[in-house]
Amino acid sequence: MDGHHMSDVRRSGLVWQKSRRSNPSGNCVEMAELPSGEIAVRNSRDPEGAILVYTREEVEAFVGGAKDGDFDHMLV
Repeated sequence: MDGHHMSDVRRSGLVWQKSRRSNPSGNCVEMAELPSGEIAVRNSRDPEGAILVYTREEVEAFVGGAKDGDFDHMLV
């Protein structure tokens, strides 16, 4: 994945979504679809902080890897 920072895209108007599995204390990764079709990613604890932008293909590869268990060793 080769995400880049979002600096030129307006933050307002984006509809952020987090996993239903996220805890209510705000330690969540949030994602929003940009008008370009790319996906913006941010930390919910810092909504004005850095936003990384990925292509749909990059996000699809990451989610597929997560579903396949590629990152499970990092959670133990």
